[in-house]
Amino acid sequence: MPHRSLLLLAALDALTGVMAGAFGAHALKTVLDDYRLGIYHTAVEYQMWHALGLGLIAVMAGQMPAARYLVTAGWIMQAGILLFSGSLYALALTGITALGMITPAGGTAFIVAWGLLIRQVLAFDKPR
Repeated sequence: MPHRSLLLLAALDALTGVMAGAFGAHALKTVLDDYRLGIYHTAVEYQMWHALGLGLIAVMAGQMPAARYLVTAGWIMQAGILLFSGSLYALALTGITALGMITPAGGTAFIVAWGLLIRQVLAFDKPR
C-alpha cells in the first residue's frame, strides 16, 4: 500500500521539520549569520509546507487507489523535500555555496509533483 508509505514519510517530514525549526530557532540563532539563518528558515518552511502536501497526496491516494498520478506525485514530492530542503540545510550549516546548485532540482520536483496533483484532479471530471 504505497499511500501508507507516503503518509508515514509525510509525518516523518513534518516531525523532522518541527525539530529542525526548533533547532534553528534555539541552537543556531547565535551560530549562523542572518543570511545563513534565513536560508535555514527557508528549508524548514518548504519542508513543512510540502510535508502537508505529501500528506494530502497520501490521503487522496488511499481513498482513490486507481488514481495513478497520486503515488508518483507523492514520491516526486518526497524527492523535492530531500533535494530542496536538504541542500539548503547543508548550505546553511556548512557555508558550501556549491550545494545551492542542487536546490533547483528540488524546486523542479515540487513543481512536477504539484502539476501531477493538478493533472489527477482534472482527470476526476473525465467520463470513464
